Amino acid sequence: MQTRSSLKQENLAVLRQGLEVLSGLDDETYPHIKHPFSKYGIGSHFRHCLDFYHSFLEGVEEGRIDYDSRQRDESIETGRGAAICKILATINRFEGLSELDDQLPVLVRLEDCTDEGSSLAWSHSSVMRELQALLSHTVHHYALIALMLQLNGFEPAEEFGVAPSTLKRWRATASCAQ
Repeated sequence: MQTRSSLKQENLAVLRQGLEVLSGLDDETYPHIKHPFSKYGIGSHFRHCLDFYHSFLEGVEEGRIDYDSRQRDESIETGRGAAICKILATINRFEGLSELDDQLPVLVRLEDCTDEGSSLAWSHSSVMRELQALLSHTVHHYALIALMLQLNGFEPAEEFGVAPSTLKRWRATASCAQ
């Protein structure tokens, strides 16, 4: 059974995976790694994920998370150093997050809802559910980043862009085979 603590640790592990990937690239290469079918590069995906973490951290303790209210800092999309700094800041802030009850209710603003003041613009959730959503969201974007890296001649770690549950399954299967 997952707990807030394990979800927090899994989110931190995924953020650290991003740091590892960024550390393996140079400043000149980072902004040019793109998918052949998209004009957006890996920096856009890193920025998008970090925006979601920022929105979560800004709202969770007040009980209102608005994922549409994002920073969209373009320097993270084009600058490897800016991306590294933002991931480190996110990790530090995430580690410093006060202990919240797993089931603590939060309201989450519905995407693209034009009537911000309406109670219909917000949905009920919990801290634990939002941690799970952040993890899943980031892993899926990392999978896209991994594909872009591979198509551009870079090989990320095998675990990059793979869900924690899949990694656990791989480990269990590998230990049974020995």
